[in-house]
Amino acid sequence: MYKLDLAHHRSGLQQRPAARASWIIAQLFYERRVRAPPSPHQPVPSEPHNAAPPRLRLRPVSAALRAAFLLAAGNALLGQAAAQSSDVEPGLVLQPSLQLQERLAGDSRQAGPTFLYGDQIEGQTDVRTLVEGHAELRRHEMVLKAGRIEHDVADDTVRASGGVRINRLGNVYEGPELQLKLDSNEGYFLQPRFTLLKNGGQGQASRLDFLGPDRSSAEQVIYSTCARPESGPWNPDWWVSASRMEFDSATDTGTAHQGVLHFQGLPVLAAPYLQFPLSDKRRTGLLPPSFNIGTQSGIEVSLPYYLNLAPQRDATLTPTLMSKRGLDLAGEFRYLDSDYSGEWRGAYMGNDQLRSADRWQASIQHRQRLSAPTGIDNLGLRLNLNQVSDANYWRDFPQSSKVLTQRLLPSEAVLSWGSGDWSFSAGSYSWQTLQDPAPAAQILAPYDRVPSLAARLAPAPFSLAGNPGWQGSLQTELTQFATDRQVQIGNGQTATVLDGQRALAVAQLSKSWQAPGWFVKPGMQMHLRQYQFDQALGNGRSSQGLAVPTLSLDSGLFFEREARYFGRDLVQTLEPRLYYSHTPYREQGYLPSYDSAPYDFNLSTIYLSNPYAGHDRIADLDALTVGATTRLLHPDNGAELVSLGVAQRYRFREQRIGLPGESAMSAGLTDLLLGARVQWTPQWSLDSSLQYNPESGESTRNTLSLRYMPGPYRVLSTAYRVKQQTAVESSRQLDLGWQWPLQGLFGQAPDGVAGRGLGPNQWYSVGRINYSLPENKIVDLLVGFEYDACCWIGRVVLERLQNSQSGANQRIMFQLEFSGFTRIGSSPLQSLRNNVPRYQSLREEINPPSRFERYE
Repeated sequence: MYKLDLAHHRSGLQQRPAARASWIIAQLFYERRVRAPPSPHQPVPSEPHNAAPPRLRLRPVSAALRAAFLLAAGNALLGQAAAQSSDVEPGLVLQPSLQLQERLAGDSRQAGPTFLYGDQIEGQTDVRTLVEGHAELRRHEMVLKAGRIEHDVADDTVRASGGVRINRLGNVYEGPELQLKLDSNEGYFLQPRFTLLKNGGQGQASRLDFLGPDRSSAEQVIYSTCARPESGPWNPDWWVSASRMEFDSATDTGTAHQGVLHFQGLPVLAAPYLQFPLSDKRRTGLLPPSFNIGTQSGIEVSLPYYLNLAPQRDATLTPTLMSKRGLDLAGEFRYLDSDYSGEWRGAYMGNDQLRSADRWQASIQHRQRLSAPTGIDNLGLRLNLNQVSDANYWRDFPQSSKVLTQRLLPSEAVLSWGSGDWSFSAGSYSWQTLQDPAPAAQILAPYDRVPSLAARLAPAPFSLAGNPGWQGSLQTELTQFATDRQVQIGNGQTATVLDGQRALAVAQLSKSWQAPGWFVKPGMQMHLRQYQFDQALGNGRSSQGLAVPTLSLDSGLFFEREARYFGRDLVQTLEPRLYYSHTPYREQGYLPSYDSAPYDFNLSTIYLSNPYAGHDRIADLDALTVGATTRLLHPDNGAELVSLGVAQRYRFREQRIGLPGESAMSAGLTDLLLGARVQWTPQWSLDSSLQYNPESGESTRNTLSLRYMPGPYRVLSTAYRVKQQTAVESSRQLDLGWQWPLQGLFGQAPDGVAGRGLGPNQWYSVGRINYSLPENKIVDLLVGFEYDACCWIGRVVLERLQNSQSGANQRIMFQLEFSGFTRIGSSPLQSLRNNVPRYQSLREEINPPSRFERYE
């Protein structure tokens, strides 16, 4: 049994039982007449109900005429039903279905006729029918074929022998002898071989007993999901042997008594009671154990237990024994409803033997619409609470959830409401900062915002002085900032920490004039702030107000022409752009920086009026940005094949406003930005950016990434990043990621199926390497292999993650996945998805098959 994610299920088209419809369909298929006894080659229906004529002769109607009658009868019935209920029901409502599903009651399933075919037929109406030679019996949901079939009409029992084959709801059973009561599906099959529809399970037994429509039990059974050859012996790579095995299609569960799991002829797992899935349906029970070997915690053994509490709720309890640390108890609870959803996670280790302390983690994510319980429309609640026991948790437990292994853990509680153009929120935002003992590795601790009240007005475009098309917004906020942490700003300096309140209002107004080929958009902004500090500033004041206006003008042109490059007809555009921004100088250096941080300098942020995010620093920017973009587009569908961009900003005066520790930025030209994005073919893509300093004649930052993806399960990506940190030091990193089949390496890949790999007996190499060129060492490493044998998959992955300047955590993950049955070992799938770009799992959840895929 293995764990499944909480999923949304679509309901299928529901069918309502109608005896009249079944009778019409039966009449359309065959014509009844009273004639002489039938010849041995004519099919005879065996009818459990009383039939007036003593003998029947049925003549098949042609397939085309049969289909026409069925369509006409169906339309007539639907039309008649709609006419009768038009005053009550609005009409037939269809629901989407991912497969052909049948939802008929038990009585309706038995209301249809039973058809018998064969070389020779004899018997007495309503008593007994014997068919010999290519015998075949058909009834709703079931087809029975054998050399000899005897049907006892009185108790609706069939006895079949000689190459018996029964296909019921897509499940196929074959063997020498069968006895089955058709109406209750009770009976036995001797020495059967069977194939299950939902998971492709295969098996053979000394005897199989049908215990009803949904249950069966087999004795001395061998079971596997490895395919059975059309001829020759069946030697699966893995199988489960059991003295008795039960199958329940209602719960999609199999149970093996005295079961032993064999792999490559060797027993690997034995249990007196072993339960396994027959589909992807969630169920309560033990999940497969997982094993980890790492340098931080030693050998880890986990045995999770899954609780399917309800269709919209589940939980998982996971005890983990770590050889170096002790016992860790973890739990997860998930829920999903129409008005709320969330996830609760937690873990507790009573005494960590390496740290001599209790270790724990807790995380709560909750989202809810409060409109129904409160009667207030558009009222919502969001909780994101995260906490760990100590600052070393992220380093000691790197395999924990991604949120809890970060060094900044957010805890947020937000109540929001919106109506029309207005939106309001009230929230509490705090952080737990996990600092590194090494001063050089410490990070800046953000301020807590407890509480923060905000309101925003964003109306639709409106008219001003009779001129339509104006856009505006008003943002207001009142926040209490607090921190009890020392803030290091570098060079051994500590910034002054000032707790306090900040009230702000930001009003924006703009108007856009545009036409084909050009646009002009002037705008203005007024930024108002009022501070109240718990301690006095350096000038002796405990409050301070500030008003900063900003004027901007954005404009651009669009040119387009037909072009031809490298033998391809294309559409080329040229888009020059000018952006001017003017903000007067307002002294702000004496104010704390509660939430301001620099934007990344790129081709998008260079067209902003303020280079800082947040509200505590509004730069005195008087600058003009000049840029241009050219694109190559596909002439038919407009797909972008090539995009090239360039931009540079010119400061007309020195920029004196900056963050603590920053120096003033001189007037003149800034660095030149260049960018390129190319996807000339669907298989190849290239992204590049360059930041060039015209004064030094050198690049200060550049990136180059290339990806090749010729088909499913084939991706190769590489990236080269350089950033100039100081005048003499730079960071240069090479990043390489891949997923690639090893058979034929660069040859033609076999046809693959989404979520099912490239076929059996395929080796794949997967990995990602992050390499530091100046230090000449590997920073992070993830490499491994996958082998797909169709009915089982083997994975082995080595992971190395750097958790300090001189330390790293390493672990080996090995897993055997027996398709449609269980997984054993430590799963590397989450690490592969998080680290390998465009990684595709060899097994993905797909829609369950319909029984009509095996229709006979």
